[in-house]
Amino acid sequence: MKAIDIDVGGTFTDLVLTWDDRRITAKAPTTPYDLSVGFLDVLNDGAEQMEMSIDELLPQIELVRYSTTVAMNRLIERKGPRLGLLTTEGHEDAILIGRGAQWTDGTRVSERRNLAVQNKPEPLIHRDMIAGLRERVDSAGAVLRPLDEEDVRRKLRKLVDGGARAIAVSLLWSFLNPAHERRVREIIREEYKGYHIGYLPVVLSHEVVAKVGEYERTMTAILDAYLQSSIKAEMEATWDQLREHGYRGSFLLTHNTGGSAEIFKTTASRTYNGGPIAGLMGSFHIGKSLGYKNVIASDVGGTSFDLGMVVDASVRSYEFRPIIDRWMVGISMLQATTMGAGGGSIAWINELLGGRLEVGPRSAGSYPGPVCYDLGGTEPTTTDADVVLGYISPDGYFNGRMPLNRDKAAAAIETKIAKPLGVSVDEAAALIRRIIEENMRSAIKREVHLRGYHPEDFVLFAFGGGGPTHVAGYGEDVPTSVIFPQAPVFSALGSSVMDIMHVYEQSKRLLFLNGMTQQLTDDYDAYNRPINDMIAQARSDLVSEGLNPDDAVFSVELDMLYGGQVQVKRVSSPLVQIHDEADASAVYEAFEKEYSEAFSPHVVNKPGGAYIEGIVVKATIATEKLQLEVHELGGKDPSAAQDGSRNAYWPALGTRVDSPVYSFAKLTPGNQVDGPALVEAEFTTIVVPPGKSLSIDQHGLGLLQNTDVAGTAAAQPALAEGAMA
Repeated sequence: MKAIDIDVGGTFTDLVLTWDDRRITAKAPTTPYDLSVGFLDVLNDGAEQMEMSIDELLPQIELVRYSTTVAMNRLIERKGPRLGLLTTEGHEDAILIGRGAQWTDGTRVSERRNLAVQNKPEPLIHRDMIAGLRERVDSAGAVLRPLDEEDVRRKLRKLVDGGARAIAVSLLWSFLNPAHERRVREIIREEYKGYHIGYLPVVLSHEVVAKVGEYERTMTAILDAYLQSSIKAEMEATWDQLREHGYRGSFLLTHNTGGSAEIFKTTASRTYNGGPIAGLMGSFHIGKSLGYKNVIASDVGGTSFDLGMVVDASVRSYEFRPIIDRWMVGISMLQATTMGAGGGSIAWINELLGGRLEVGPRSAGSYPGPVCYDLGGTEPTTTDADVVLGYISPDGYFNGRMPLNRDKAAAAIETKIAKPLGVSVDEAAALIRRIIEENMRSAIKREVHLRGYHPEDFVLFAFGGGGPTHVAGYGEDVPTSVIFPQAPVFSALGSSVMDIMHVYEQSKRLLFLNGMTQQLTDDYDAYNRPINDMIAQARSDLVSEGLNPDDAVFSVELDMLYGGQVQVKRVSSPLVQIHDEADASAVYEAFEKEYSEAFSPHVVNKPGGAYIEGIVVKATIATEKLQLEVHELGGKDPSAAQDGSRNAYWPALGTRVDSPVYSFAKLTPGNQVDGPALVEAEFTTIVVPPGKSLSIDQHGLGLLQNTDVAGTAAAQPALAEGAMA
């Protein structure tokens, strides 16, 4: 297999080039003004390592997968087009009213505490750009009021005259009967044809989310319409670059559902958070091959700290009403937490809180970046602190291609942090690290405990450029931290092992278990019909992408709950279809088992009956997975891998110490590095503080543990279900 995987982050663009048995990694600074420039830079780097030009490389590549933060960046910048919304008459204010707690959506806990300054988010569509259409479909899908087509044309012209450059259409109960929404689109195409200069993108809510929930469905359609043009422009520029240099294969985008699909089959909202999900899926697939059942995936990038969990060898933990920026949407996303904490997080003194030091959430990004980049940045960041403390080599950063200015970083920390706090520069830099790591550590504890687990039952995968540098601090509550040689490009590595997957969702209210009689449903057609419809759509989509639908594995997940309860549980159905009582019983038993494990056997409420609220069909085409080599373990002595020493400040010792520096690439399985020490890899540095040890296991992975338990780590990873053969 010859494939390219690209992950575009806020600071760096990462590449993993798979060439049969070889895997090549590369990084290049992200270019926010035009992402295709950074894309070409990292492609050129990968091609050079193959001793080829990209014109020689790309024609031989079979697959390109791409994860991007374009959706998130464009929302943050509010650079989308002016939109118009067509909805059912009488419901024009629904998205402006929002749900009861809309003002808390997308805000941090610290912000919610200050009620005096809280407001609802500024709408993406203002009231004057919302028009109500004369039509009505009821909750059974029956037409109560036919669509008034002249009314549609009149109100459409008003929106366009008001400046609308994209139209979202969200009519009541359209997912049950989409005829009116489809006709509205036909009318728009009649009025504003696709080949005219003033072409209007149109997003229909039932095509984006075929689920109940007017507010969430409408907001999903609005966000897709808002983001479509900007993402389209970014992706087209990248797609054109690939074609110009000879690539003729598929261009897949990573989805926040855990799969990937062709650019032509991807909606804008599905790309949101794609990078963190790629890292989570990489943790799932690679953790599974290593025998780890419970994994915390942590990604420390330049602008953010991303967190996800693999529990009992599964990532089926969904956000059913996730928040994108400040708005709740109706798509189902894998759970991943993102916070503003990374290498570019700015340290600042909060005068309103008595001169307290805070780090983040603002970031210096890739340009101007941290002060040490010497590109005009003036605000001290986490990376500046790492350089000042001696953890990052000013001459070895970014594999030696980006020299850092330590003196400028130290001066910025002294002026902005040390003097106001009355401490030394080293102490101020150590405080910056401590605060950012405590924020990350708290996020891990909160995420794990809120899901009902304990951190000590997991292993921690530390990746991203800053993960290995900071994991000793933020991973304190987890016994073992695993560091990969590919840690700086792990999200791109994760997308390389992700399956091609399409996800289809549909609301379907169905009584599955009668509470009074305890009889299971015998209306098998009502259960099977929506599944068959979604499978047919999936097969059609796969064919249009040039894939063989016979290679796909179809699976079904059900959103189910007990009568009298509000908590829905998504369960994996053991069967794609049901044809008799035994099939129905198998489905119910799977629901009861997963519901009991997630909540408690004591809340199983069979007398209340069991209901299906929604049906999900997944079409999956498996891809080739990463095979890690297995080596014999040698001695503990790492001295052969030492590349000198560096003077570094260690808070636990309260002083600077001449600390040994090792090369990660030269360490061999069985080696153990005791702190204080520094281990340098191609694009990152592993910080091993006093009391910690880094041992190299049989796969060449680094295991960071407390010194007293590190002795057996290389031979037997903690919490592993079984080692790879």
